[in-house]
Parts: sequence; structure tokens; C-alpha cells
Amino acid sequence: MSAMDLFSVRDKVVVITGASSGLGAAFARGFAEAGADVVLGARRADRLAKTAATVEAAGRAALPVATDVTDPAQCTALAEAAMQRFGRVDVLINNAGAAAAVPATRETPEHFRGLVDLNLNGSFWMAQACARVMRPGSAIVNIASILGVTTAGLPQAAYSASKAGVIGLTRDLALQWTGRKGIRVNAIAPGFFQTEMTDEYPEEYLRSQAPRLIAGRMGDPDELTATAIWLSSAAGGFVTGQTVVVDGGISIT
Repeated sequence: MSAMDLFSVRDKVVVITGASSGLGAAFARGFAEAGADVVLGARRADRLAKTAATVEAAGRAALPVATDVTDPAQCTALAEAAMQRFGRVDVLINNAGAAAAVPATRETPEHFRGLVDLNLNGSFWMAQACARVMRPGSAIVNIASILGVTTAGLPQAAYSASKAGVIGLTRDLALQWTGRKGIRVNAIAPGFFQTEMTDEYPEEYLRSQAPRLIAGRMGDPDELTATAIWLSSAAGGFVTGQTVVVDGGISIT
């Protein structure tokens, strides 16, 4: 096998949560273009059809399943749907999540708990559901954030805490599952990527953060997909329990 062959995800079955828009939709398209079949989970079932169409346009099979990852039963149902359709789950891209900026003194218990429930608890329930059916050689990639390791000029206590939790969760699941079950577990901590989310940021905020982007630009979602493909493929076969920061340099400034 050549070095380039190690990066292949052809014919793998990849479950992607939060796949209705943004980075989730980009992951789905990128994995399909790399030759994988894709199981798509998100709460907005109507928007999953658009993502499914991009997967099918790349010549691969798509299975959209309406899923709220805060509900463990729905996470199990997503994994079971993948098994029924494809007979296996090779990769989980644990992407479902949300961000919010609220001053800490104004944060309500309901809002804080809701964000942690989605970003952290949802990542665990989905990983648990997939790990129950995954075979040795499978991979889980949790999508954390640079807000789990640094700050970015906004009051985001709930979001930062939830994403730091995802990084800790990644280490522990890797410890539990890599040796015993043969499932590698890693995380990616993205910085600013050009998506619908960053389109909503005030222009003055983006300008304030620009000096920290030593790469001189925001990231392209395809660059993040390439990192996820590496961690999901045999090329990343000796990598587990790690958080790969992909942020154009923000975390070192």
C-alpha cells in the first residue's frame, strides 16, 4: 500500500451529525467525493434532503435520518438505521452542536444546560451508540473548538465549557475503546471557517480577531474535511486520544 492509499476512505460508511448545514454539510460532501457512503443526522430533516443530494451527486449513497443527539434513543436509532442499510459503521463525525455568546452574569440555567446537553452530552450519546456497533479499525472524530483551548473575544462560557468537555471526553473514550475495541477516538478543534455561522458574526468582531489569524485568512471547510479524512483513514491509524487544532494560528497568539 502506498502512502497515498493510506488516506483512502473509499467504500467506508460514515455517520455525520449536524449534517443539515455548515461544516456538517461540507463533511458529507467531502467524504462522498472521497468515495464514502454517508449517513446523515440532524434535527432539521427538511434540510437533510439538500445534503443528501450533494452526496448522491458525488455518486455515493446517502441515508438521511432526523436525529436530535440530545436524546440517547434517537442516537441509537441513527446507528441502527446505518446498520440496517449498510451493515456497518466505520466512521463517526460527531459534529452536531451550536454556539452562543452570552455574558456570564446573564446566562440562564436553561441556556447553559441546553448548550452543554447538545455539544457535550450529545457527542457522548452518539459516540456510545456508534461504538456499540463499530468493528475494530473504526474511528470517531469529535468536533471540538479552539474555544476549548483558548478564547476568542466573546463571552462564551457555556460553549467554551462544552467544547473543553468534548476534548476531555475524547481522551477518555480513546483510553477505553482503542485498546479494547479497536476504535480510535480523536477530536478536531476548528478556528474560524467560512460557513453560515461566521457569516452571522458582526463585521467589527471579525476585524478584531483578524490580527490573531497568522495564516491571514479564515479557513476553507474543505481543509477541515481533509483533516477529518486523515483521522478517519489508515493514515491516522496510530493517532488516538488527540485533539488536532486547525485554526490558522489563533491558539498560539
